[in-house]
Amino acid sequence: MIARVISDVALDRRFDYIVPPELAGRLRCGAAVRIPFGNSVREGYVLELAEKCDYPPEKLKPLLGLSADRAPVPEHLIALGEWMAEYYCCSREQAIRTLLPAAVRTGRVRPATTHVYSVADEAAARKFLEDNRDKKNASGRCSLLQILLADGASSREQLQGFAGFSASSLATLVKAKLVAVEEVTVRRDFRRFEVVPSSPLPPTPEQKLALDAFDAMLDSRKPPRVMLLHGATNSGKTEVYLQMIAKVIDRGQSAIVLVPEISLTPQTVRRFRARFGDRLSVLHSRLTDAERYEEWHKVNSGEVSIVVGARSALFAPFTNLGLIIVDEEHETSYKQSEAPRYIARDVAVMRGKLEAACVVLGSATPSAESLWNARAGRFKLIRMPHQVENRPAPRISVVDLRSFSSEPGKPGGGLFSPPLVEAVRRRVELDEQCILFLNRRGYSHVLCCDLCGYEARCPECSVNYTYSRRRGTLSCHLCGRVEPAPELCPSCGSPELRRFGAGTEKIEETAAKLFYPARVARMDSDTMRSAADYERTLESFRRGDIRILIGTQMIAKGLHFPNVTLVGVLNPDLGLALPDFRASERVFHLLWQVAGRAGRGDVPGEVIIQTMHPENEVIQFAAALDFDGFSAFDSGFREFLHYPPFGRLIALHFRGEDENAVLDYAEKIMAELKPYLNSTLRVTDPAPAPIERIKGKYRYLALIRGEALALVRQAVRVLALHRRPPKGVEFYVDVDPQSLL
Repeated sequence: MIARVISDVALDRRFDYIVPPELAGRLRCGAAVRIPFGNSVREGYVLELAEKCDYPPEKLKPLLGLSADRAPVPEHLIALGEWMAEYYCCSREQAIRTLLPAAVRTGRVRPATTHVYSVADEAAARKFLEDNRDKKNASGRCSLLQILLADGASSREQLQGFAGFSASSLATLVKAKLVAVEEVTVRRDFRRFEVVPSSPLPPTPEQKLALDAFDAMLDSRKPPRVMLLHGATNSGKTEVYLQMIAKVIDRGQSAIVLVPEISLTPQTVRRFRARFGDRLSVLHSRLTDAERYEEWHKVNSGEVSIVVGARSALFAPFTNLGLIIVDEEHETSYKQSEAPRYIARDVAVMRGKLEAACVVLGSATPSAESLWNARAGRFKLIRMPHQVENRPAPRISVVDLRSFSSEPGKPGGGLFSPPLVEAVRRRVELDEQCILFLNRRGYSHVLCCDLCGYEARCPECSVNYTYSRRRGTLSCHLCGRVEPAPELCPSCGSPELRRFGAGTEKIEETAAKLFYPARVARMDSDTMRSAADYERTLESFRRGDIRILIGTQMIAKGLHFPNVTLVGVLNPDLGLALPDFRASERVFHLLWQVAGRAGRGDVPGEVIIQTMHPENEVIQFAAALDFDGFSAFDSGFREFLHYPPFGRLIALHFRGEDENAVLDYAEKIMAELKPYLNSTLRVTDPAPAPIERIKGKYRYLALIRGEALALVRQAVRVLALHRRPPKGVEFYVDVDPQSLL
């Protein structure tokens, strides 16, 4: 028998090894093995078992054995990993590694164990009690034997809870072979909150339509087995998800639920645990290694049947998967930024196809690609256009910031328009809650000198530093560089340093003064460092301790707080200025999603959008909650330029410290690709990326777009993985990029 193995070195190659007799019958696809590799011993994974190969068997080396520390890759996920490697132009090793959390794959985390003690010989134990009942120096041993005889096997921790416990007495009993000891694996429980159990709610007519369509999809083996659930915010999509999962569980199958932001995970987990209890596991990147190890093994051992989490939860090792739900399917955070640069939504559809599972994509603002697939008949489109209990949509008004003075002495210092200030104060007086949204963190984004024109810019990247007043630092959000903020101009020594471009930190400071004594809190990646931070802040907001919540896009979607009656959008113009064909779609989605946080209870919601460009089409469509109008507007632009979904897109990225070397290699690669291009494809030759320099490296970008890209993608993959670029130059491929910055 021949085993085809990939090593732990990213060579994008499978190597053939003989399966030794001692492994015959024990070896499975996905097994972690030790292999002779050149003059060293390395770890690898078995991708395939075969009876013959292209090499004479006598020239093949045998496997050295199974890896003692590494978990196997679930066999049914290997085909998914192979597809990801081919489609996203990454090595097989990178794709297969993605299928396992690092804490599981590397063997860094060991299972938690405890010692369990039990009576080894009951007759001998009872005789010992009779012989030593009145002996004072044997009282501890007698007490332990009586406990074990009465309660049966007990852990050391349980025995320690009894009065008179002595470690030396226990050790003496073990040594005398009156008590047996066994080391057993235990599960660690990391749940941080308790929930009140919930029951299914009677479905609305629209929810019933969605559930009936899902029933038909479950019973049918014919495509499409993918549903696009286009439901307005607060239309009850989560209740539909819960009832869909219940149907799958009743069939003895499992379900995966993906959410785009870690900030959504605690609230989502709370609702799902209330319905399904301990059948639920959680997987996301903010878990510790120990937590991730435990949660993964709960899934792998069949202890749970539902997983909720962010992108990586997609690879939960269920063997009887029945349903994958991708909530807020339009979110760009489903895109992985490092190889393999996959989109979780699209990989979910492929996993569903490979494992005959149903896939439900949910959104109030579906992506252009998903809508295109639904209209083409590849997805089943179900609409839920109304809020539950027919609550009215929030009232949205657009405030022209050009109409108000931006003098610092005015209320709000130019950051809050008078209509927004008045609205927030009114809601706070009524004991209601507000959300203020600005998709930019930090205190300010331009620190400059009026005298000499100095600007604080990152020396490694083509961007200004972000100033944090609380920390007294300048930081670059691209490379992570941090340095103390100067008190005097580094160029001319002037103390007249000015700060422009407010971020969430400055909004928080201004709001705390403007709306005192209302309690204000901020949620962005500067303040939310762990899953516990999210839970703590959201729980405080849920209880009403926090009146005004300020944040970036992590508070814009998925959160359900019935007492939030006002949402203020401070400056959506920032996103519209980005040189990216998806910029309009991202801003529209964000505006729609954040507006949906208002009015989810009995009081009608209100949304105020502050902008310098009230006439902008995106702002107008969002203010009118006109999704179909925006979709037609955005599609017209994309179709004209042949951008997705009217054509596939591949981005070729080149970077390095020597700009000329980067450009030379980029042009060389494009020349080698020329034979694979045809007249139907549109090619943008290498040019400086919108952000020209990051971490000291110049960046060039080339684009290939069109409908028939399979052959080009194969050629690009070979050039990226099997051609070594000049020293100091990097080349990587992004298939279906979500950002061109």
